[in-house]
Amino acid sequence: MIDPLIALPGYVLNRAAAANLANLNQQLSKLGLRHSDASLLMLVASNAGLTQSDAGKMLDIQRANMVPLVSRLMKRDLILKEPVDGRSHGLFLTRKGKAFHKEAVAIINDLEARMLESVSEDLRPHLMPILGALWDFNMKKPAG
Repeated sequence: MIDPLIALPGYVLNRAAAANLANLNQQLSKLGLRHSDASLLMLVASNAGLTQSDAGKMLDIQRANMVPLVSRLMKRDLILKEPVDGRSHGLFLTRKGKAFHKEAVAIINDLEARMLESVSEDLRPHLMPILGALWDFNMKKPAG
């Protein structure tokens, strides 16, 4: 069967991303986490006190989807909210959250290393600049 889509970089990139995400979610399920959970844990670990709104902006997650994400992690005692000023509440990892963060990062780092091993060594230095350029291209508003 001929697949005309395989010649389209956007299609191939989408398929590669979907396959990688499925693999990541399968690995993270050992911790009862989803990729969005692990992403938020990593973000909060690097930015303690960050607001839910700012986290949503950084992760490109709609406000309506951030509420259940944060609630799910709070119910599991992985993150908590504490006042950071008169009106805002910041997100912080709990002790349990720090342990889950550490395990999630180990899973992610292992998967990332195995993924990079599938790219020939001479091409690896070019991978992130290429992906960054494609991301930048897609973040720009279309002409017209």
